[in-house]
Amino acid sequence: MKYYPIFLDVKHRRCLVVGGGSVGARKVMTLIDCGASVTVVSPRISEKLTALAKNDSLIVEKRPFKFSDLKDKFLVIGATDNQELNQQIHAEAERLDILCNIADQPEACNFILPSIVKKGDLVIAISTSGKSPAFAKKLRKDFEKLLGNEYATFLELMGTIRKKLLAEEHEPEAHKPLFEELINRGLIEMIKDRRKKDINLLLSEILGEGYVFEELMPADN
Repeated sequence: MKYYPIFLDVKHRRCLVVGGGSVGARKVMTLIDCGASVTVVSPRISEKLTALAKNDSLIVEKRPFKFSDLKDKFLVIGATDNQELNQQIHAEAERLDILCNIADQPEACNFILPSIVKKGDLVIAISTSGKSPAFAKKLRKDFEKLLGNEYATFLELMGTIRKKLLAEEHEPEAHKPLFEELINRGLIEMIKDRRKKDINLLLSEILGEGYVFEELMPADN
């Protein structure tokens, strides 16, 4: 199986998780973090999911799954310990052309969930195409040690600079060489070492006046 790599926008989309245990809770948390409108269906609901439901973060239906639960859903995740039920969810989702993931059964999925490394807006997805989730987990831990919070600060700064350049009516295609020079001249390392004087000298040299780290990133000071 060859998977098509994609980052999916699920904000405000109706997603279903079948299964209220620890696996289901992990899937729910990721969907909520990405802004999805999540419903959980299961006869048993974990304490974590119950607490989230009390905070209006998701809808909980404490009952067995019904095929009608799939109506108008964008995506479904099967996270039950009942393999027959998981297969039924997969088959019905396929019939309805709904995105479907069955936990720990890549052969019953039309998409799989990668291991994720997240530093602010930097998101690295790691997949072994379902061959070794344990190795994907190891790689995730390795990347988490390798990548520090300077990457999150760097991306936030780049986003602020891009917005400011666009407000000054710079053409978007003119941004690429500017950003490449900032990267190649060691801006990430300067952020990591908190060398604000050097950062400001670099910003001024490449972007001109009005680009000051303390003004662009007040929350980071």
